[in-house]
Amino acid sequence: MKLTQFLLFLPLLMPLQTLAQTDTMDLLLLLNSSEERNFTIATFKTTRLMNGHSVENQAAGVLDFRINHRFGNLNGGTYEWFGLDQANVKVGFDYGVLPWLMVGLGHTNVDKTYDGFLKAKVLRQSSGKKTCPISMTYVASSAVTTLKWQYPTRKNYSSSRYFYTHQLIVARKFNTSTSVQIAPTLVHRNLIDSIKYKNDVFALGIGGRQKLTPRVSVNAEYYYVLRNQISATYDQSFSLGFDIETGGHVFQLHFTNSRGMTDPQFITQTTGKWLKGDVRFGFNVSRVFTLKERK
Repeated sequence: MKLTQFLLFLPLLMPLQTLAQTDTMDLLLLLNSSEERNFTIATFKTTRLMNGHSVENQAAGVLDFRINHRFGNLNGGTYEWFGLDQANVKVGFDYGVLPWLMVGLGHTNVDKTYDGFLKAKVLRQSSGKKTCPISMTYVASSAVTTLKWQYPTRKNYSSSRYFYTHQLIVARKFNTSTSVQIAPTLVHRNLIDSIKYKNDVFALGIGGRQKLTPRVSVNAEYYYVLRNQISATYDQSFSLGFDIETGGHVFQLHFTNSRGMTDPQFITQTTGKWLKGDVRFGFNVSRVFTLKERK
C-alpha cells in the first residue's frame, strides 16, 4: 500500500524537482552575470607626480604629512655646492575627508606663500560589470603670498596677492607598470606683470610613470603654457625623477627647473632653463597616518 501511494505521488514530486533544478541554474547564471566592478588602484604611488597633483587621493580618514624640498641650481658650481647651499621648502598636510574628497593646506618659504585645495574624484578607471577606461579628478586651489610690501608707502591691495587654480586630471593605467595623465589647467592671477598679459593662464600638464621594480618607478612631468600668456622670461616646467616606496613612506627624488612648489609658481613663474643648466635637485617625502579607521 505504501509503495502504491509513493508511485501515485511520484509524478507530483517530479515538477518540484525540475523547478528546484531550474532555480539553481538560474541562480548560478545570475551570479555569473553579476561580476563585480573592479576599480583600478595605484595609478600613481602618491597624490603628487612631482610638483603637480597626480590623479590619486588619500583614503578617507588618512592624513598625509608632506615635505617638499628644492635645492639651488646645479650650475652654481662648487661655490654653491652645486645648489646644496640653497634650500626652498614646502610643508603640507593632506587629509582624506571622504572616499572621493581630499583637502590640503601648505606653506612654502618661496614668497612666503600659503595654499589650500579641494580635490575630488570624478571618475575611476574600472573593469568588470561596469567599465570605465579612465580616471578623472578635479582640483581647485588658492594661494596667497605674504611677503612684506615692496613699496609700503603707496596704497597696496591684499587682493593682488591671491592666485586661483582649476585643474582637471585625466589618467589611465595601461598595465601594472605604465600610467599616463594629462591635466588641462587654468591659473588666475589677480595681479599681472604687464597689461599686455591676461590674468588667466591656460596650461596643459602631461605626466607619466614607468615602474622599474615593485617599489621603484621613474616619473616625468611637463607643463606647457600656451603662447603669449606670460612674460618671455618664464619657461615651461619640466621635471624628471624617481619614486621609492618604503612602507608608510614614499620618497620622490627628482630634477626640475622650477623653484616654486605651488601651482601658480611652477606653472607660471618658472625661470630655470634646462639647456642652461638651471636645474635643481629636489625631493618630496610623504608619511601617512590613519586617524580614522574604516568601518
